[in-house]
Amino acid sequence: MEIEPRRRLLIRVAVGVILILSSILPASGEDEAKVTDLMTKSLANVPGKEVTMIIVDYPPGAADPVHRHNASAFVYVLEGSIVMQMKGGAKVMLHPGDTFYEDPKGIHLVGKNASDTKPAKFLVFLVKDKGAPILVPSRE
Repeated sequence: MEIEPRRRLLIRVAVGVILILSSILPASGEDEAKVTDLMTKSLANVPGKEVTMIIVDYPPGAADPVHRHNASAFVYVLEGSIVMQMKGGAKVMLHPGDTFYEDPKGIHLVGKNASDTKPAKFLVFLVKDKGAPILVPSRE
């Protein structure tokens, strides 16, 4: 069965568009942060509060959406370099061994891997209300 020239041309154009888009657009999930929940423990002497400990892995070029934690968040960079900025504050570049604090009422405007070629990883301790979500999207 022979494909007519016009149809063959449309197929070639469609394949070309798919190939171009696949080289420009990242695969789904490829540039998203991976969060690993390490533990959550109630604070015995602070009723209604708990601590959650997570590891965040940023692939090259990964960035978080604008969000808040409704928690005190203590960040410790393990690998790579990350850029953080809270609403009303300056952007800061953090490297392994550096720390960062997020206030419970703060809006996290920038959270991203500083590199487009190397991954980054950091540890986070969140002191929050029992059962509260780790991250809450924000429109700020």
